[in-house]
Amino acid sequence: MILNLLFSIGLVLASSSQLRFLGVAGVGPGEILLLVWLVSMLSREAARLGPPLTPALSRLLIFWGFFLAAQCFGTLAGFVLQDRHDPIWFLHDVLAYSMMAPLSCLLVAEPAQQRLRQTAWLVSIVGSVSLAVQLANALFIRGIPVLDPWYWERLRGWSQNPNQLAFLCVALGALALHLAETSRGMRKIGALACMPLPIAVGLLTKSDTFTFVLALGSLAYPVLKFRQMLRRTTPELTFRSASAWILVCALPLILISAAPLGGAIGAGTLDIAKYMAKDNGKGADRETEVRLHLWAQAIEKGVDSGLLGLGPGPHLQIPLSIVEERAVEDEPTNIVHPAPGDTPNFEAHDTFLDLFTQGGLLAVLSFAWLVGSTISAPYRNGRDALVILLGGLVVFGLVHFIIRQPMFWFATALCLVAPVARVSEIAPAAETFGGTKA
Repeated sequence: MILNLLFSIGLVLASSSQLRFLGVAGVGPGEILLLVWLVSMLSREAARLGPPLTPALSRLLIFWGFFLAAQCFGTLAGFVLQDRHDPIWFLHDVLAYSMMAPLSCLLVAEPAQQRLRQTAWLVSIVGSVSLAVQLANALFIRGIPVLDPWYWERLRGWSQNPNQLAFLCVALGALALHLAETSRGMRKIGALACMPLPIAVGLLTKSDTFTFVLALGSLAYPVLKFRQMLRRTTPELTFRSASAWILVCALPLILISAAPLGGAIGAGTLDIAKYMAKDNGKGADRETEVRLHLWAQAIEKGVDSGLLGLGPGPHLQIPLSIVEERAVEDEPTNIVHPAPGDTPNFEAHDTFLDLFTQGGLLAVLSFAWLVGSTISAPYRNGRDALVILLGGLVVFGLVHFIIRQPMFWFATALCLVAPVARVSEIAPAAETFGGTKA
């Protein structure tokens, strides 16, 4: 229980990058607690001569084996090509990967299912408390010297930028949905009570990615539930299953009848999206241009390395428009940026492309295999909220680098050890987000 609590607090505080010290090394309360948990778990496994080799652990070991090989090949390729890189950020990624590899493997070490279940509840509770305190700090408690909760008009809490807080909100919201889906009675109510705050805080970050993930998840979850209802194998046709079949059969007629309203609905949706986006969508064109430039750079770097990559760390030049913008604008405090210069030290801000520049095609394929095989398990087993959880984080990873995030590995571990949903759970889950007893 104590180790699970330490891990839960560390996991939530890992996104609070304003609390970190020692510069680029990125050490703060969250990292220290995760390190204490890691050392304790390693000592436990050493005392019992290692954990049993389960399918979940085997899958992670295979991934990290290929990932390590890809990074080594990339480092050698960078050395041969005399690639210039920032040694500080190179060390930053090496330390991050060295921590994430054992952390992810220890999360699925047996007995994992009950331990992860208890940890999920603790993460949800600790996360809700943390978001409440950060929101109170932003709205009512001003003047704390080491904390600046606002990034201009965007809420960032204790993170350096709003996107880090938005990533945490995606994870906490989907995690609460998973707990509600697999609980009954008061525990279900408690899990549902943990959902509104991550959604509200996530919208206050004005993260375009969060808004997109929220909209996509809100549409995908009912579709997944209808799929479960339609796949029921019981001989009798229940009212819920009959309703699902009627809706599926009537869907073409509904779409045809709603077609004339498509223009008005589209215009209204666009207005809402602009309102929730940062700067009311004013900088969307410039941001798209910058991202396309970075992605083109990343592809060029990966191809020039012979599809082997260039090793850990960022390998792109900072776009000139970003350098000019930072020179004329007074940015909020407590932000660490790569320093502009001749040495490339900027990331593509896309997990697959950043892996392509670091470990080449092997790193990209190994990561795609891990994500695909992991998310397929809860999809087949009827754990739809876990599909939303991991899928939402991966979508977030299309515009951010998530492989260094411990929350991503916690979500991966939950999907790898998720039990199969019983047939009797499927219909109630569709109606009340309910399922098995906690």
